[in-house]
Amino acid sequence: MSVLENYNTVFSSVFNVDVSVLSDDFSSTSVDNWDSITQLSLVTAMEDAFDIMLDPEDILNFKSYAVGKEIVAKYGVTF
Repeated sequence: MSVLENYNTVFSSVFNVDVSVLSDDFSSTSVDNWDSITQLSLVTAMEDAFDIMLDPEDILNFKSYAVGKEIVAKYGVTF
């Protein structure tokens, strides 16, 4: 599985959506069930999937599909 496929699988699983709906517009402002609990679930799943540990600031800023890619990339994950 590629890095992008793994990333998409985490989003798909946490938000219970098909991978086809994921885009740069997928964010906390456009997704009804994106709340603080879901965000923490997403962060935890990303940390597990990529064996990384996000800083608190990155956890707070992880509010969209696009920004999430940038944040995960900071920890050496190459898309």
